[in-house]
Amino acid sequence: MRNFLVAISLCTCFILSGAALAESTLSDDEAASKHMVAEAKLTAHFIHAAIKAGMSTQEINAVLADVAEHSVISEFWISDEHGQVAFTNIPGTSFHFPTDPKSGTQAAPFATLLQGSESVVIQAQEKRELDGALFKYVGVAGVDQPRIVQVGISAAELHSP
Repeated sequence: MRNFLVAISLCTCFILSGAALAESTLSDDEAASKHMVAEAKLTAHFIHAAIKAGMSTQEINAVLADVAEHSVISEFWISDEHGQVAFTNIPGTSFHFPTDPKSGTQAAPFATLLQGSESVVIQAQEKRELDGALFKYVGVAGVDQPRIVQVGISAAELHSP
């Protein structure tokens, strides 16, 4: 497992160093979105590897919580194939993503990831369904099965120096 985490760390460094070169021509929102897509894709691969390695839900959630505590990522929301959140760094929260992308809710566009019609969904800052807090979310499709792999950053984090 340690080798896996080292490999993920190295991938992140390469992605972030490459993104830093491209950022000079991007708006702040475009740059944040690109970073968030990379973070979500790495998370999707981590979830797949962690499940394959036999990690428990609690162990996976602990890793997600540690990453969130030590980075700008505020939240991880990873669903099962039905949209029910299976892994998160927010203990005690139960959330179910809508499965209809036209349901009109803040989380509805991410249903396209479950359906396979999109592989990446980037959402502008918006009040989230859960509690009305302002967040930016990016989601990618799972690599091991149909699922939503979403990372979120609070508006406060996005606008902090």
